[in-house]
Amino acid sequence: MTAAVDDDLWSAVGDPTRRRMLDLLLADGDGTATSLSERLPVTRQAIAKHLGVLDRVGLVHGTPAGRERRYRVDEAQLARAVSQLSAVGAAWDARLRRIKRIAEAIQRQKREE
Repeated sequence: MTAAVDDDLWSAVGDPTRRRMLDLLLADGDGTATSLSERLPVTRQAIAKHLGVLDRVGLVHGTPAGRERRYRVDEAQLARAVSQLSAVGAAWDARLRRIKRIAEAIQRQKREE
């Protein structure tokens, strides 16, 4: 693989609730733990913990908004995540092509015997 993979970033995006939160934040432009908890089947406290994870890896940034924090997706960090996913996908595609070529060669060899 040519691109380095950020394990913390992928651990953060590996959770389906956090991915759904990112989707909502991208669609709405921003949101709070309260606004997200109204749209997801988890508590506000769970949402706040998930937002903390996303914030630590730089996928979202929170700014004070009264008694809460308003979170926005960091589009540059999201683009970095997408780039890493593409690199990982390309590497696996290359591996699978090699496996296929080896399997086809073995099959040809067996037919010739």
